[in-house]
Amino acid sequence: MVNIVDIIESEVKEKIEEYKLNAEDNYDFWNEHIKYVYLESQKLAEQYGADIEIVKLSALLHDIALICKVGERKDHHINGKILAEEILNKYDYPKEKKDRVLTCVYNHRSSKNATNIEDLCVADADIIAHFDNIPMLFNSAYNRNHISLNEVREWMKNAFEKDYNDLSDRTKETFKDKYKQICEIVLGY
Repeated sequence: MVNIVDIIESEVKEKIEEYKLNAEDNYDFWNEHIKYVYLESQKLAEQYGADIEIVKLSALLHDIALICKVGERKDHHINGKILAEEILNKYDYPKEKKDRVLTCVYNHRSSKNATNIEDLCVADADIIAHFDNIPMLFNSAYNRNHISLNEVREWMKNAFEKDYNDLSDRTKETFKDKYKQICEIVLGY
């Protein structure tokens, strides 16, 4: 029997390849971000007792609107929910489970928006992915925000601080030491 998670992972990776071929920046969503969210969300799901299938699918689909270049970045959670629903409908994914995935996609931008444990796992993993792949933030600073090297440290300090503050209290406590190390080593604070 074919696993829905494997199917969605393949589809997301295909869409990422299309993005890379057609985008000016050739950004590799899988290797720069999605895989980090996917792996970290599974760790959190195991630790917090969340539904692993819901978390895996949500992690794979959380940035689908950015990958498909639908709408503006600030609305990617809204457009992502719509695209994720279309993808899951294509595979007749059960409504109750689909609704839970869509909630995670919609709420992934901050754990403060979490309405359940799966939301929290995906939102926290999305944030932790920024800390796990610091060069991705440099890429964002230079290419998306077009800031100079002199402004990068302050931009990254603000980005890390915002991300850390958006973590759930539970994850923040376990992540505190890593956050402090990153600030000291990368930012010199």
